[in-house]
Amino acid sequence: MKKALVIGGTQFFGKRLVRNLVDSGWDVTIATRGRTPDPFGDSVQRLIIDREDRKTLEDAFGSTDIFYDCVFDQSCYSPLEVKDALEVLEGRIGHYLFTSTMSVYDWGASKQESEYDPYTYPIELKSRREYIGIPGYKEAKRQAEAVLFQAGNVPATAFRFPLVIGEDDYTGRLQFHVDRVKAGQPIGIDNPESRLGYIDSEDAARFIQFAAEQKLQGPYNPGSAGDLSLQELLDRIAQTAKTEAIIVPSTEKESTSPYNFGASLSPDVSKAAATGFEFRKLDDLIDGLIHYYLHAE
Repeated sequence: MKKALVIGGTQFFGKRLVRNLVDSGWDVTIATRGRTPDPFGDSVQRLIIDREDRKTLEDAFGSTDIFYDCVFDQSCYSPLEVKDALEVLEGRIGHYLFTSTMSVYDWGASKQESEYDPYTYPIELKSRREYIGIPGYKEAKRQAEAVLFQAGNVPATAFRFPLVIGEDDYTGRLQFHVDRVKAGQPIGIDNPESRLGYIDSEDAARFIQFAAEQKLQGPYNPGSAGDLSLQELLDRIAQTAKTEAIIVPSTEKESTSPYNFGASLSPDVSKAAATGFEFRKLDDLIDGLIHYYLHAE
């Protein structure tokens, strides 16, 4: 039986990943802060760690010599956190699979994996609290990938996910748009023509496991092929809701779109698609969720 360590795994598609691994017969351990209840019962082992406190990792893993066929890192937000995990688990990792983000790229549409090279990017070690706002988040993930691929000495994969959406999306970002259009409320967007990419939360979980089982290595852009401008997204919501979308400049926080990045960010998914994995079609994904949120109680 293969052993999996999931760092995180109690929210959103991380929770789906854990459930899928368990259902597929993996021996799963989840390592979290222990603050979020999980539904896994006695089907997983649990460890308590704090990614910002290396000693908690040493305490959790120091009393055992378990070898993990795969480490699935779902909760890393700084290069120091990757470094600590790699060092504490040195010699006990078969494959390290890291949930990264499309934000490692500069803004733009149809971004390819080659547009950010973690194998040569200069490393600067900082803690997560030293990375501020969206620019800080982007740099933190770049640095985390750089440490993994340059210093890891283990087979490694990075998943540069676009916006992850699904019925279980606890962030409520897509639902925000549906709810406000349905209610006839304005949405603050500064660049309605900015284009964004998406992936279904179940596809995200399944592709991570697929990459582990197929032993894929390097960076990948998983996601549904294509992208949508914010204008196109709101028009689609309005058409389904049989109303109009009201777009205004982002002057008030409560009405500003959580997708109001001001620029495009979408992936070229051809490398991920070439693996044979089938992602949901973008139209089906978006239309299905619009319908779901419009009729949610």
